[in-house]
Amino acid sequence: MTPTVLEKTGAPAPHVDLKPHEQVAARLARGDWSGPRPVPPTADEPAWEALKALTYRLWLDTGDLKEAEANWCAQFAGLTTNNTLVNHEVQTGAYDELIPRASAELRKANPGLTEEELIREIGFVLNSRVALRLVERFDASVSVELHPALAHDVAASVHYGKRYFAVCPERFLIKLPFTAAGCLATRQLSRLGIPVNFTLGFSARQDYLAARLARPAYVNVFLGRLNAFVADHHLGSGENVGEKVALATQRCLLELRRGGDTAVSLLIAASIRSPEQLVALAGVDVMTIPPKVALGYRERYRQAPIPLSRQIENDPPVALAPPHDVNKTGLETLWTVSAEFRAYVDGLLKGDVEALRPEDLIQQARDHRISLFRPWAAEDWSQIVADGKIPSYPRWADRLADGSVGLDDLMSAAALGSFASDQQALDDRIRRLMKA
Repeated sequence: MTPTVLEKTGAPAPHVDLKPHEQVAARLARGDWSGPRPVPPTADEPAWEALKALTYRLWLDTGDLKEAEANWCAQFAGLTTNNTLVNHEVQTGAYDELIPRASAELRKANPGLTEEELIREIGFVLNSRVALRLVERFDASVSVELHPALAHDVAASVHYGKRYFAVCPERFLIKLPFTAAGCLATRQLSRLGIPVNFTLGFSARQDYLAARLARPAYVNVFLGRLNAFVADHHLGSGENVGEKVALATQRCLLELRRGGDTAVSLLIAASIRSPEQLVALAGVDVMTIPPKVALGYRERYRQAPIPLSRQIENDPPVALAPPHDVNKTGLETLWTVSAEFRAYVDGLLKGDVEALRPEDLIQQARDHRISLFRPWAAEDWSQIVADGKIPSYPRWADRLADGSVGLDDLMSAAALGSFASDQQALDDRIRRLMKA
């Protein structure tokens, strides 16, 4: 089934009221860029041509222009950036001249900006510049991620989403994280015709909710981190965990498309760690592929063509090391969309959906005993951030076993916390340079 994608190409952006300093930020964000520029046609690459025959879209997961150029060919259609990748680009010093200049112009437009507001505006400029370089070179769709501090603010997420999209409505996709506020902000942006890449998803049930309620252009399964969670904590080899979740999610979305009861959301297989995973996931809607994985797959294919076939109906086994099992570790919830969860989503969609608040999603999850959208206590959040991308299993084992914490919810929180740490490094560099 070939999906129809909610993506606007060359269409005008919805109107957004901009304050004087936001108008300056928009001008600085675009710089002298005037639109996608044609580039010489790229040659077909047999390795990617074979995979593209089964997979709707192939993207590169990088904000680095040189890395992208080394792998780009006719079969690729997009690129993804995030807080980590943008931080990497900015830390090279490539934008050190722009930051103090942007600071001066923004302060002139609004002397009342706080330091944090100024940093966020400069971050808006830098994110846009990194993404526009990719659009300019490849004339491709590029995902641009909001500041993590907006993750729990519906109004601010919608406002910044509209602003980012207005910078390049031809090619920008807006990335929002999987939170209760993110769901509702995504719904609003989608209703405006703004394509959203709803990111930091880790389970079929999260993406089922997103497809029906938030209705983004894209949802995600960060599959490599799921494998790492199992392997790093010696729960098992980690083999097939993320693949099983991604394939189950793809089947769930196909079921929704056949039922005709939802806008089309495409699945992105994200956090891919190896060429073998590309083979195991052949047929999913979209793959976003890190450059090192792309290079490894291409070189391996050149040595000997890899047999490929559509894997959507495959349900690979997941084996854990004794005494662990999939229920007590919380893994079972990753690939299962239970009747109780479907009832939770049905309940959200009854009544005035547009009046829903983040606390409504949270409370109804509690009422249905759904371990999603947990309001993390300050101590828990500090531990999550300290642990990084992969949360500590021993710290959460008891709560995962009794179902009071959902593994997908925990993984989403860890991913957001990790991005917040990288964003902090970027913000610190901005803070230092804008005073220069």
